[in-house]
Amino acid sequence: MKLLVINGPNLNFLGIREKGIYGSQDYASLLDLIQQKARELNVTVETFQSNGEGEIIDRLQKAYYDQVDGIIINPGAYTHYSYAIRDALASLTIPKIEVHISNIHQREEFRHNSVTAAVCSGQIAGLGLQGYLLAMEAIVNLSKQ
Repeated sequence: MKLLVINGPNLNFLGIREKGIYGSQDYASLLDLIQQKARELNVTVETFQSNGEGEIIDRLQKAYYDQVDGIIINPGAYTHYSYAIRDALASLTIPKIEVHISNIHQREEFRHNSVTAAVCSGQIAGLGLQGYLLAMEAIVNLSKQ
């Protein structure tokens, strides 16, 4: 099974930006956690991070041709307004889980709305980096159904 983890803008600045919200673990720590979980679940995981909307869309489209079995995406700020990323996600019929490190529903009003969640299989928010690992488990379980 092949999973793809896509991280949007500023996720590469984990451990640097707003530590009170996103924690002190850096992006490399997140990637290590994901790879450890992949070994535990016996799956292959590719990670991708971009600050650019078009690059994220290109990677989502490439996932179709790569025959990826599931996608975990943290669109970052694009969550709240990128209909282009939403449309790219909607094109894919595989399981997709939207992840947010912070609880977007407890933050500023503009963060409460996700235009991308409606085209995903589910959303995990507010569980820190653990949310990525739970999303990986969820996709493996959804694929067995």
